[in-house]
Amino acid sequence: MQNTMPRKTVTSISEAKKAKAAPRAAKPKEDRHFVTALARGLDVLSAFRSRDRMLGNQELARRCGLPKSTISRLTYTLTRHGYLEHASDGSGNTGYRLGSAVLALGSAMLARMDMRQLARPLMQELADTSQAMVSLGMRDRLSMIYVENCRSESALTLSLDVGSRIPLATTAMGRAYLALCSDGERADLMDRIRELDDGAWPCVRAGIEKSLAEYRELGCCTSFGEWQKDVNAIAIAFRPPGGRSVMAINCGGPGFNLSREFLLGEVRPQLLALASRMQGLGGG
Repeated sequence: MQNTMPRKTVTSISEAKKAKAAPRAAKPKEDRHFVTALARGLDVLSAFRSRDRMLGNQELARRCGLPKSTISRLTYTLTRHGYLEHASDGSGNTGYRLGSAVLALGSAMLARMDMRQLARPLMQELADTSQAMVSLGMRDRLSMIYVENCRSESALTLSLDVGSRIPLATTAMGRAYLALCSDGERADLMDRIRELDDGAWPCVRAGIEKSLAEYRELGCCTSFGEWQKDVNAIAIAFRPPGGRSVMAINCGGPGFNLSREFLLGEVRPQLLALASRMQGLGGG
């Protein structure tokens, strides 16, 4: 039985853009090893965000860019294997939410990320001294995902936590990743960001290029009201030992509490020192 959700009203163009799922990774036509059905199933799982209580087939079809009939077969299969489970909002609307099999995969991933445990005390120290939120993140498609998060108990901070996604192109953390990744990876990501919203691309590209120059000059990337108008942040990327993927760490919060001058003058030296220490963690 197909599940449907009531049509939601999008109140602004910006909200509509945020609601779009990241585009699927490009599949070379000649790649006979690429399993399209598997990729589509993973796209369905990736369409869920931390704010989503449940999603119906119609919304999943919109986010994934697939026919609703295809989505129905995928959600049925994923439910049979425990990666999705049926959900209801209590008022007759039904849909799906992520199942326990996804939790098991995520828990296994986080359990072997020793960097989180090693970095947390250092991150908490910076959060306390800066009266801000300090987060550690990794890239997933065109987003950065928080894998660790520390906040000061005595300050107002953002309502983000482990598992939250933020955009790659407009946030300090995402831009720091772009500054440190290889030239080839950066070029590919820039192409995919442009495809996501070609109309906004000139402004987005200018922001990224400015951040690359900042990274060379200041050692960090910034986002002052560019992701959300009331949010300021700075970030640094680093390469953990052992050949692991590039990670990034940011420090940010409400603009009225964290001014540009404070972040660059007071927090930046501490963040640089923290990133340097984290890059050496786990060397033994």
